Amino acid sequence: MTAYAAVMLATASFVIDTWEEHPLGDGATKISRVRATKTFDGDLVGTSTIDFLTATTAVETSRAYVGFERFAGQVHGRAGSLVLQHTAVATADRQTLELTIVPDSGTDELAGVEGTGTITIDSAGGHTITLDYTLRPSR
Repeated sequence: MTAYAAVMLATASFVIDTWEEHPLGDGATKISRVRATKTFDGDLVGTSTIDFLTATTAVETSRAYVGFERFAGQVHGRAGSLVLQHTAVATADRQTLELTIVPDSGTDELAGVEGTGTITIDSAGGHTITLDYTLRPSR
């Protein structure tokens, strides 16, 4: 039987420090490879690097991206790193952004971390990440 800790909720604001976009070919829908860096403050304190692919259509509000983000720092005071998988789609009427902590990607005091999350953007453009996570004993 595997012992799990209670589900924890971590929330933090973040800023995007760098954004390097490289278009991949031509077409009505622009596809780009992007590398960005972020700094987090709140229940998550640290930095990350994210590599993702974006697709932006001629309709400004319609776009999507997928990617992986390596976070290094602390979550609720536990030091280590983890990898987040991103999947996002936006239209004029809706926006979905799903995060999944890649299984067995946690290191150090974050070894055994599992969970999901979201990112929200407020009306002023501020970004907030929310993670629902558990820490299981490392394998």
